[in-house]
Parts: sequence; structure tokens; C-alpha cells
Amino acid sequence: MAIQALKGNIKTTVSVVLFQPKQIKSLGLSKEVSAHVQASVDKSSDFIEVKQLDEVIFYIPVKETPNDSALEALRAKGNQVQQVMNKMKKSKLIITNESGYKQVSLAIAEGASLGNYQFLKYFSDAKTRKNALEEIYIRDNQTSDAEIIELHHLVEATCLSRTLINEPVSYLTATQFGKEMEKAGKTYGFKVNVLQKKQIEALKMGGLLGVNRGSMDPPTFTVMEYKPKNAKNKKPIVLVGKGVVFDTGGLSLKPTPGSMDEMKCDMSGGAAVVGAISAIAANKLPVYVVGLVPATDNRPGMNAVVPQDVITYSNGKTVEVLNTDAEGRLILADALIYAQKYSPDLVIDLATLTGAAVRAIGSYASAIMGTADKSTMQALSNSGMQVWERTVEFPMWNDYGDEIKSDVADIKNLGSGNAGQITAAKFLEHFVTYPWIHIDIAGPAYLNAPSAYRTKGGTGVGVRLLYNFIKQRYAK
Repeated sequence: MAIQALKGNIKTTVSVVLFQPKQIKSLGLSKEVSAHVQASVDKSSDFIEVKQLDEVIFYIPVKETPNDSALEALRAKGNQVQQVMNKMKKSKLIITNESGYKQVSLAIAEGASLGNYQFLKYFSDAKTRKNALEEIYIRDNQTSDAEIIELHHLVEATCLSRTLINEPVSYLTATQFGKEMEKAGKTYGFKVNVLQKKQIEALKMGGLLGVNRGSMDPPTFTVMEYKPKNAKNKKPIVLVGKGVVFDTGGLSLKPTPGSMDEMKCDMSGGAAVVGAISAIAANKLPVYVVGLVPATDNRPGMNAVVPQDVITYSNGKTVEVLNTDAEGRLILADALIYAQKYSPDLVIDLATLTGAAVRAIGSYASAIMGTADKSTMQALSNSGMQVWERTVEFPMWNDYGDEIKSDVADIKNLGSGNAGQITAAKFLEHFVTYPWIHIDIAGPAYLNAPSAYRTKGGTGVGVRLLYNFIKQRYAK
């Protein structure tokens, strides 16, 4: 999928026109079409389809400077457009902004391109299933070529994240995940170093090695680094992503019907980190960013960790494992310890960590907690609203920390059963010595049915959120 500025004339029969209602008479329409558009606007229609011979034009009124929710509505309309285009087997779309408002054409293009995403690798008839839409052209005096290219790269990176999530573990083992990150580094221009099991053992990463004990496949620990010469931050922003490529629950086998069916998505945090760094590097943001992804599957075989085992970390911290299905926090702890070597300005981790986060806020937002200052937390929430990857902040009261005290080790990996998203964060807090934000993306990371431009399966949530936050907070 290519998103580009319109240069010259492009032959296409499908287009979108964004306009203010007061502009209808100045759009150069025939009397009949002008009357139809005016009547539709009078009836509060916000998606007006006009067919003339083989041509289809979607007229979309923009009544005022769009806020965050209005831009999200435009993304959804972009998705509607791509659905019609694919039914019509049309490959090219032109978006024209006559409204005078900024961002509106980008929102339509973003929704259309993200909604157009498909994961067809394993279909024998993939060619016939492939969507027709391939190119989106933007004609907009309010939008620069650079902004259009930026959106193209951001969509591409989000789709990369989705594809990684949608891959089954029969292909995407921890080793292959590392290779995919190396490919992304070569494509977008950042350094990648994939640590293998012997190196992980030398670093005494007790959590990653412990979770991996039940698997026949070795773990990996991938370090990604984007450090341009013009970086505005001397200390890096470190992004940490959970990379459990499949989660059976280990010996604490997932008990409920269907609870294991989507667990190839348990590396969505790692996929978001890959996507975010890819977008940052592709768009050459002047920021120093490091990505850390501990990866393994979680299985009940071999010499798997059992409940009441004790794991020791490289910093000497000990953890009693009471539930092997609370494994994500165990491997994230190693990455959070490793992040200390960078003396980071900020560390953000993303993980499909708890069902508690899903029960609390559903698939409509991610749960956030941390030790970063209020302005940083608010900036992340603001970015969440702008890209509509919303966040809800939960408290980090010490009371929740009391729930993970162990009788035989420093802490245990399970709380009382209530507010599990918070006790998981309190567990991670034991391994941080810097400003830190934890994002539990368990709800929005993987969908069983499409939601507007968020396609069924992996959503790539976190890529656009992190990109927007880092650009707003550090690159400007």
C-alpha cells in the first residue's frame, strides 16, 4: 500500500472530497449533484456517495476544526471507502481536501490504508483474495509532502507489527522473531543485535531462562538501537516489549475454553516495539531510541518451571513463581534490569500482560501505570487520544505491593487475584531504577472481529501511540 502526494494527473474512478458545508456551491458540481449533496448535508449525512457512470465520489463534510474524536471518525470513513473500493475492484484512490482544515485528508488515508491490511500468507488462493486498493493519492494544500511520507511509513510500520502478531509459532519462534527484527533493522536503518542462549545465560537472565525451560526452542534477547547524529536526547528512551511467541500457560495450563486460541498474540508488545522503532527510523526522527525484546514460548514440557520454584535474577532479586501463566512479567524483569545500563531518560514497556486489564477496560484502551512524572504520563495519554489508542491510568499504591510479598523469596509473581493489572505492575516496579511507564495492551492487541480500520487479528496497537508520544515529547 502506497500513500503519496498527488503529482500531475492520475487516472482513477474513485475519489474523496472533504469540504465545509458552506462550500457546496463552490465545488463546481452540476446542479443535480449539488442539490443532492446539499440535501444530504441538511439531513446530517456525513458520508455522501455519488455515482456518475463509472465514477464514484465520496463527499465528506467537515463542519469545524476536527478534534481527536472527529479525526477518528474520519479514519473510520476512510475504512468505509476502502471497503467500497475493494468491492468495486478499484486500485487507486484520490483524496482532495477542499475544507481548509489540516489533518483531515491524512485521517481518511490512514483509515483506508490500515483497514486495507490483510494477512494472506497461508492462503493457497491468496492472489484472488488480495484487496484491489494499492495506491492512495492526496491533494491537499494544508498538508506537506513530508507529512504524507511520514504517514506512509507509520502505516507500513503498524502493518509490520500486525503481520508479526498474526504469524503462528510454527513460523515465528523466538529465533525467527529475532531474525524478523534484523530484517526490519536492515529495511529501516537501525542496529540490531540478537543475543542467543549462551549470551543470555552469561547475563544471568533468570526470568527468560526460567520461562524457556519448558520449551524445545531456545530463547533470544534482541537489542535494537536507533541513534542518529542529530538526536536531541543524550540519554535514550528505552522501549521494552514482551516477546512470548506462544503462551500455553506452562504447567499452570490455561484452563478455560478458548483461552489458548489467541496466544500467538502474546508477543504483541515486542511487535509494537519493532514497529515503533521502524517508524522512527524510517522518518528519521532526531531521537535516540533503544528497543529490548526478550522472546521465548511458554510450554509445560522439558524441565518446565513449577509452582513454588524460585528464580534468581542478575541483580540478586529472587522471585517465587506461584503461577507459570504469569510469565510475561518474569521475562520483562530481565529486560528492565538490562535497561539500566543505558541510564535511560525514560523506559516504556508494553505487554499483553493481564486478563485483569481486559476485564477492567475491555478492548477500548490500554492500562498504564508507572513511576514517570505526571507531565510525562499525561503526555502519553494525550498521544493516546490523538491516535485513538487510548489509555487509562491506574494507581500504584503500596498496598498493591503488599500482595506480592513472598514467604520464601523477595517477591512472588502473583497477587491476590484482584486488580491483577496493578499487582503485575508493582512486580515490575521492583526492577526499575529510572522513570518508567508500563502499558498493558492485553485488551486492544488482538481482535476477534474487525473494528473499523482495526482488522481482525493483530492490531499493531502501541506503534502509533509510541511514535506520536516520542515525536511530540522528544523530537520537537
